[in-house]
Amino acid sequence: MRPSLADRLYAWRTALIGSRAFQKAAARTPFAARIARKDGEALFDLVAGFVHSQVLRTFVALDLPARLANRPKRPEELSLETGLPPARMRVLCQAAAALDLLKRKRDGRYALGRLGAALPGIPGLPQMIAHHDVLYRDLSDAEGFFGDGSDTELAGFWPYVFGATGEVSAETAQTYSDLMAQSQTLVAEEALRALDLRGTSRLLDVGGGTGAFLTAAGLAFPHLQLHLFDLPVVAEGAASRFDAHGLSDRATISGGSFRTDALPTGADAVSLVRVLYDHSDETVRMLLAKVHASLKDGGRVIVAEPMSGGDAPNRAGDAYFAVYCMAMRTGRVRSAEEIASMLKEAGFSDATPVKTARPFITSLVTARKP
Repeated sequence: MRPSLADRLYAWRTALIGSRAFQKAAARTPFAARIARKDGEALFDLVAGFVHSQVLRTFVALDLPARLANRPKRPEELSLETGLPPARMRVLCQAAAALDLLKRKRDGRYALGRLGAALPGIPGLPQMIAHHDVLYRDLSDAEGFFGDGSDTELAGFWPYVFGATGEVSAETAQTYSDLMAQSQTLVAEEALRALDLRGTSRLLDVGGGTGAFLTAAGLAFPHLQLHLFDLPVVAEGAASRFDAHGLSDRATISGGSFRTDALPTGADAVSLVRVLYDHSDETVRMLLAKVHASLKDGGRVIVAEPMSGGDAPNRAGDAYFAVYCMAMRTGRVRSAEEIASMLKEAGFSDATPVKTARPFITSLVTARKP
């Protein structure tokens, strides 16, 4: 089959850009040199990305934000505090300064840089960074990881997801719930900036964990009645959170599994926060059908989670969360268009993506039950 004109042009362009002669000539042309330098730096960042991530992980593991919270310190002092050899601590400090985690002062001391100072204030981020060593080990054989779909260590790290129809130990549930509660605080802040719940009287959060999202919603909308549904061993942790924030009088907690149990009825809005991407298409379709059945007529479903860019791939959804989900071996990241299509299949109408300021934290899709 003869290649099309578009294919021939594509092949010519690719060969041209990839040729050493073109790269050398471009380096001598001011405009082309700027593009070539920018592309070279971007490629180098991809090559060095794993090293950068390990610098970040060590920065968190050694608790350098807390150690430098009150004053800058020399590498020798940090070495004594952490047990790292002084020479290696100096290399770590220099690397962290290059990544804006630290800032090197003229007297040789290191202070927190902009990113390093901000890190403790981002809920869930230090915890996510700390557990990434599991994902890194899964990716150490990248070709095998992408090629054969073999067992992954990360899948064992989250047995809560696999055991959703059976017994889940309190320790496993606590590990999962703590990390999800931390990260969902940030998701809740982002989602509630874009959502208007003033017309909602009762919000049911399915898979709501220990109530981080409902707590944020309840504090933002004082009229809102709250209802949490999750596995009993997980949901029971929400009571103390609701009580601590003065929400117990308008919060209901129901234990159960959406796989095997009907969802509570009576809500005019149902939220699914970081739920769908944990599960297969078959499970998601079953869940959306149950959400549709539980909602009042005219009620709204809210899906909040990281999403693929679809036809316009994005770094957060497609170059991180999609790979993370693959390692978990349970679900997958979907685009807003895919989720909207599944909502329509379940009987919802007006499925609409809602723009958020920081889609790398969460994206939103809402729909209504006719």
